[in-house]
Amino acid sequence: MKFFGSKVLPVFLFGLVLTGFVDKGEGNACSSTFFSALVQLIPCRAAVAPFSPIPPSETCCNAIKALGQPCLCVIVNGPPISGVDRNMALQLPEKCTANFEPCDILK
Repeated sequence: MKFFGSKVLPVFLFGLVLTGFVDKGEGNACSSTFFSALVQLIPCRAAVAPFSPIPPSETCCNAIKALGQPCLCVIVNGPPISGVDRNMALQLPEKCTANFEPCDILK
C-alpha cells in the first residue's frame, strides 16, 4: 500500500505517541490531545510557516476560534513542530480577532 511507504505513516505514528502530552484533567480546559489540536490547525499551515508573509485565511481563523486558547497553548508549548514558527502561531488569535488571553510560554 502506498500510504505506508509515504511520509504520512511516520507523522501519524508520531502523532499517536504524542497523545499522552495533554493533561486531560486537573483544570485543563483543553480536552484535545496535542495531535488532534494540531490537525485542527492544518488550515493555518501557510500562516505559521517560517518567514511567511501570508495572513491567516478565514478558514484558519475559524479553526483558531473553534480550537480555543487552552488548546492553542498546548500546541505552542508542545514538542517542536517542523515548519511552524511558534511566534507566528502565538499571533494568530490577534490576527483573527479572537479574544484569547496570551499563552503562558513554558521554557
